Amino acid sequence: MINELNPSKRLLMGPGPSDVHPRVLRAMTTPLLGHLDPEFLKLMNETKDLLKLVFQTENKLTIPMSGTGSAGMETVFVNLIEPGDKVIIGVNGLFGQRMVDVAERTGATVIQVNAPWGEIIQPTDIEAALIENPGTKLVAVVHAETSTGVMQPLKPLSKVIHAHNALFVCDMVTSIGGIPTEIDDNEIDAAYSGTQKCLSAPPGLAPVTFNARALKVMANRKTKVQSWYLDLSMIQNYWNDERFYHHTAPITMVYALREALRIIHEEGLENVFSRHKIYGTALQSGLEGLGLELLVKKEHRLYQLTSVLIPEGINDFEVRTQLLTKYGIEIGGGLGELKGKVWRIGLMGYNATQTNVTQFLAAIEDVLREQGFKCEPGAGLLAANESIKDQVSI
Repeated sequence: MINELNPSKRLLMGPGPSDVHPRVLRAMTTPLLGHLDPEFLKLMNETKDLLKLVFQTENKLTIPMSGTGSAGMETVFVNLIEPGDKVIIGVNGLFGQRMVDVAERTGATVIQVNAPWGEIIQPTDIEAALIENPGTKLVAVVHAETSTGVMQPLKPLSKVIHAHNALFVCDMVTSIGGIPTEIDDNEIDAAYSGTQKCLSAPPGLAPVTFNARALKVMANRKTKVQSWYLDLSMIQNYWNDERFYHHTAPITMVYALREALRIIHEEGLENVFSRHKIYGTALQSGLEGLGLELLVKKEHRLYQLTSVLIPEGINDFEVRTQLLTKYGIEIGGGLGELKGKVWRIGLMGYNATQTNVTQFLAAIEDVLREQGFKCEPGAGLLAANESIKDQVSI
């Protein structure tokens, strides 16, 4: 006999997924409606409106695609790129590399602009690549690089890219709901995201947004979109007034996303950003208080994801295993060039609380001490609490 599903209780403080808000879980128990039921169509409209609010955009084509964040990546690239197009991609982590792979599969000529993992893509390097490659169709970067914890400044890039008449595309899988995305203010032409990080919903939908410039490019395509399933020329007709059937929507996931976005709207977007900043900064201060070194310079760190350099002599796998088995806390290891060199600690969405900061710092101190790491008892908690006091009193 197969036992009833009863997974162990975990605190998901890795790079995603994060813990799902209890209200979102309750929403997922709601009975199904048909994907063309008038009541469900109303919920679709509400979800789109809430998504535009959280993406900080007025873009009409702002919808959740069926699939995880990687489906969002494919959606953007297959709809905007045709074989032979020149595409520049900033690579400073694993997900920049993944964009290169996806773009090459569309038949694009891909030019990489590289930066060390843990550093930002420099606008001067993007500009140099645009000058060397006239006629480039789009430039893509990762806003919140999940493999490193880098937050990429967008406005300086936007000015350079649009000066060369290229589209500006952003990976915002770890951004949305954690830090400002400001799609319209940054003049981002297309972006994609996921539901399982700062939105505190399960993985399964990929929010995307396209502005008028991107829509014009899509309307003037000379070839069919590479993917039938992700072809927005058809899918947008289901999400707009035509309601033309394309594929069966994942009803329960739409319920989940709508509730997750509704929770953010109730708290207030600026309050959500502030909460991530306060507790993310506190966590980073606490880690440094323990004597640990962070990968990314302070001015370019994400608040919702922190990469910590693994101290010499400390066993990566054993620490992560002990955190999981002893405290039920999951954190992530390094990827790609950083495999075995960093831990990735998430503080996303519903999880961005002082309770979780305190619990994690106490747990990591205990586990590190078992490994022989020397630190001042309670120094991490003290530094974190001081950081919170300093920020809240401002």
